[in-house]
Amino acid sequence: MSAFLVSTGVIALAEIGDKTQLLAFLLATRFKKPIPIILGITVATLINHGLAGAVGSWITNTIDPETLRWILGVSFIAMAVWTLIPDKIEEEETQLATKLGVFGATFITFFLAEMGDKTQIATVAMSAQYGDVLMVVAGTTLGMLIADVPAVFAGDKLSEKIPMKLVHRIAASMFALLGVATLLGVGTDFAF
Repeated sequence: MSAFLVSTGVIALAEIGDKTQLLAFLLATRFKKPIPIILGITVATLINHGLAGAVGSWITNTIDPETLRWILGVSFIAMAVWTLIPDKIEEEETQLATKLGVFGATFITFFLAEMGDKTQIATVAMSAQYGDVLMVVAGTTLGMLIADVPAVFAGDKLSEKIPMKLVHRIAASMFALLGVATLLGVGTDFAF
């Protein structure tokens, strides 16, 4: 259960102000159809994070535990730093696949936007850390939806009221805490 709760909390915070949340704002204002947008986000995230979780599981079974501990600890700390750098949305991501309808455009743009994004890399790391791919993928997907669904419904009005720097600092602190705990060999099997 801790893998699910930690994954949900970390990704929900890390996703606020992320380029995929900005993409959710943009798609909502362009298409004005929240249900297919939310479904596209959900399916794209499940597939993307499912693949990332599988990579994390493979890493766990391939790399010896001591080396893995150092890789994961440093990865979490790197994600903490990365979280402090604001994302910008790229225009070509929003123009892609408009012929496929709202769901198709959302699915493709979200899937591509998540490739190599911090939430995908965090999913790999947390899957390797916890060894529970299903709970990590469920948690990271829920965390993504917690951040992005309000963006679909509330649009730009919500972003003006959220203190983005504070949210990014909290998410970065959570990643840093996971990194330090992992490097020290302290159990990170805790819940919020």
